[in-house]
Amino acid sequence: MSVFQLFDLTGKVALVTGGGRGLGKQIAEALAEAGCHMAICSRKLENCQETADQLGEKGVKTLALACDVTSKDDVKAVVNKVLSQFGRIDILVNNSGATWGATVEDMPAEAWDKVMNVNVKGTFLMSQEVGKSMIQKGSGKIINIASVAGLKAEPEEVLNAIGYSTSKAAVIHFTKDLARKWAKHQVYVNSIAPGFFPTTMTKAVLDRKGKDIVSHIPLKRIGDENMLKGAALYLASSASDFVTGQTLVVDGGASL
Repeated sequence: MSVFQLFDLTGKVALVTGGGRGLGKQIAEALAEAGCHMAICSRKLENCQETADQLGEKGVKTLALACDVTSKDDVKAVVNKVLSQFGRIDILVNNSGATWGATVEDMPAEAWDKVMNVNVKGTFLMSQEVGKSMIQKGSGKIINIASVAGLKAEPEEVLNAIGYSTSKAAVIHFTKDLARKWAKHQVYVNSIAPGFFPTTMTKAVLDRKGKDIVSHIPLKRIGDENMLKGAALYLASSASDFVTGQTLVVDGGASL
């Protein structure tokens, strides 16, 4: 097998949550360019449809769906629709996420619940439902989008969102535990921990403290629209067929 074949996803089917914009959209673009048919879901159907239309121009089949990943009924309905249209799900990218900036002493309990529900419960529910079909066919790749915030405790002037950081640390351990449980089914589970990238979620903090944040990154820059694509393609493809339960950190060295 050539090195190019290792990264070829022709004929595969991927489901990307939160794929209508930001990092999820970038990942969806990478997988589509490698030949993967794409199903994209998020709470905002219009974003997903716009991205799906763009990806369809690459010659792959696409499907846009609305989904609240914290709802078991929504998750089940979305997975059933993808399986009905494509017949299989080879790759799942759990990218949907939420955050809430506040000091620990001021963070509302409802905000904590929202962040944990989307980032942790949503990852669990989608993995559980998609995993059933992967176990049945004896193969699959699950990629959970964690964060460098789940690996280190940032000073409050950089990031003051303890619910987000805690949820992403949970995602990292969930990845390890699920990889251990499902290795016998040839279902691979890995995660990516991005550092600072320009997204809707990070815009406010980057606008306020971007220069200070960059000064603490060894490579002296934040991520751009291409820097996550290679990591996602690697974990989604046969190139990573001896890798499971791992977290690939893409942060410019910020966690060193």
